[in-house]
Amino acid sequence: MILASVRVVFMLAAMLPLGAQVNVLTYQYDNSRAGANLNETLLTPANVNQSQFGKLVSFALDGYVYGQPLYVGNVNIAGKGTHNVVLVATEHDSVYAFDADSHAGANAAPLWHVSFINPAAGVTTVPYADTGCDQIVPELGITSTPVADPASGTVYVVAMTKESAGGSATYVHRLHALDISSGAEHQGSPVAIQAVYPGTGEGGSTLVFAPRNYKQRPGLLLLNGVVYAAFSSHCDSGTYHGWLMGYDAKTLAQVSVYNNTPNGNQGSFWEGGAAPAADANSNIYLVAGNGTFDYPSAGGDLGESYIKLASTQGLTLVDYFAPFNFSALDDADLDVGSAGVALCGDEAGSASHPHLMVGAGKEGRIYVLDRDNLGKWQAGADTEIVASLPGVIGGLFGNPAYFNKTVYFGGSGDNLKAFSLVNATLGNSPSSQSSAAFGYPGSVPSISANGVSNGIAWVLESSNILHAYDASNLGHELYNSSQNSSRDALDSYVKYSVPTIANGKAYVGTQDSLAVFGLLAGPTLAVANAASGQAAITAPGSIISIYGSGMAQATLPAAGLPLPTTLGGATVTIGGITAPIFYASPVQINAQVPFQATAGSAAVVVKLGGNVVGSSNVTVQGVAPGLFLGSGGQAAAVNLDGSANTPANPAEVGSVIAVFMTGLGPVDHAVATGAAASANPLSHVTGTVSASIGGQSAQVAFAGLAPGFAGLYQVNVRVPQVGAGNQPLGISVNGVAGNSGLVGVR
Repeated sequence: MILASVRVVFMLAAMLPLGAQVNVLTYQYDNSRAGANLNETLLTPANVNQSQFGKLVSFALDGYVYGQPLYVGNVNIAGKGTHNVVLVATEHDSVYAFDADSHAGANAAPLWHVSFINPAAGVTTVPYADTGCDQIVPELGITSTPVADPASGTVYVVAMTKESAGGSATYVHRLHALDISSGAEHQGSPVAIQAVYPGTGEGGSTLVFAPRNYKQRPGLLLLNGVVYAAFSSHCDSGTYHGWLMGYDAKTLAQVSVYNNTPNGNQGSFWEGGAAPAADANSNIYLVAGNGTFDYPSAGGDLGESYIKLASTQGLTLVDYFAPFNFSALDDADLDVGSAGVALCGDEAGSASHPHLMVGAGKEGRIYVLDRDNLGKWQAGADTEIVASLPGVIGGLFGNPAYFNKTVYFGGSGDNLKAFSLVNATLGNSPSSQSSAAFGYPGSVPSISANGVSNGIAWVLESSNILHAYDASNLGHELYNSSQNSSRDALDSYVKYSVPTIANGKAYVGTQDSLAVFGLLAGPTLAVANAASGQAAITAPGSIISIYGSGMAQATLPAAGLPLPTTLGGATVTIGGITAPIFYASPVQINAQVPFQATAGSAAVVVKLGGNVVGSSNVTVQGVAPGLFLGSGGQAAAVNLDGSANTPANPAEVGSVIAVFMTGLGPVDHAVATGAAASANPLSHVTGTVSASIGGQSAQVAFAGLAPGFAGLYQVNVRVPQVGAGNQPLGISVNGVAGNSGLVGVR
């Protein structure tokens, strides 16, 4: 029998149950660009309505917000304590950090604000008239969605400036790496963006990036320690190309450059602001606008194309798809590059097409592509791809969204529409659509959900209105900001912009503000198993997560064991019994259900400073097993040598692994609630514990409380004879199954 070290137990516990707020670190939530936050526990179709939901505050800004706001939890702001932070960038070359939870007192002002202009020294934003294009007005500064990396405490932005000295002006794009806690530049930041690329365009055999000719329109991509920035033209004026450049996230040294029309012209990457997508194999997906397409005849140019690039050794073209009618699209300015792509979950695919992505352009034709074989180009028809469905939506700008075997499109002059995508088959007509149609440029949908439940589709549209629809039936509008205009009206709208839905709030950038929407009638508490996420069911001794708002004065972990019963000013009672607290923040508390809790319904009550701020009811039962999971659904497990079990560090068949759970019920040696379990004697689970790996029964060598921790159970399981690779693990107690996870086996 193995017992994991206290160090390993604390490491896993700190990493898993205490992961508080959902972070939004990049455009449309993650690199799939599917536009779905599947960890929204507070906002549901039942409470997003005009009586319970509305605008809470508007923070003033100094310019247009084209990029999506980002959310980073638990940031230690110098001199101001720990805050959950919303980051927003403007065309006036500013970046702001606001408290995500509160706008009272000192939090009415930005936590920090930095500007990249200095008019007294001749450094300004770029007047739109200087570009000969009125697509972005009145100035160009920071246009794209930034990207954040909480591990290094960095947010990356690209700012464009006009710098006048001695009567002449230069135009510069700079990549900035800012400290999330202060806005200060990291060492080596910023760097001016420059590039050359082999070709036969202007300048002879080498193309030279001319900063004035471009805007950094698509959102930034952070992938494997590299920040990628893509560039578009100003309208379709002059000579330009599609550029993608990669920079080392630590040093900001340029590490890769790609140009899609090295021997031609145009083909820029703008995608309505959508960021390049990336898959689990580090392939990058971009969509090119109007431009030279001659790749089938060895010309080397990929305008009007969907492009797949490998990124593990520089940037290398892997595959592409160009519509059969690319020339007609080019001539009519109906390019596919007006929108990006959404990578779909494998549940939407089939055995022959397991990895799908969806896109559309100005023509209003939906493309479903196999990411393993994009299809290249075929004259006459798009029969080489999974689906090409013409004329079913208005022209698309920005991005589609994908959620639960459904894709969502907000075409220009069209209704918001949902299409089923099941077994790699796209529905020929919408499965549902909004009753209202929206004018140019339509809308970019963003989905919030709790797993596959409580899906809500959110859009902003040109009437300055935020809408929320039941994602399972877009004909059911839950809320819009014009229903109570005196309270909720937005002052303005920025085209192609996307709301950020996270942790019970909707964050909306406008032409001069960041508007924050949320629940109005005080906090609505949601209670779930901290490991499995199972709602409203728990067992004595379990670790639970409580979600709400305004629940604590600060964001704090418990300093040690035994656990405190007050943290950040917050207290919790369950069935009238005070519960010890692992972690407290304004929007999440992790607590232990007292061992004394009796079976049946129990009230969970949170107080702050003695005042009730919210309550909920849970069902207490004998066992409520939950398996802690890491990224990718990996079970929180350690191998025989005490190292973490991962796909790259698998356990040998026949060896014993220790997995970590909560909610396994009574033990033979009682432990006080909130106290650390003992290693001598051990506290064994009194119920019957069974396990399986890869569908095969697995011997349980030990099941009990993990020594040195509170509420955490450890189950030692012997790996049966199963195949190598990631295998599903399941554990049951008294016949009650917990959630499943994956363990690496060799």
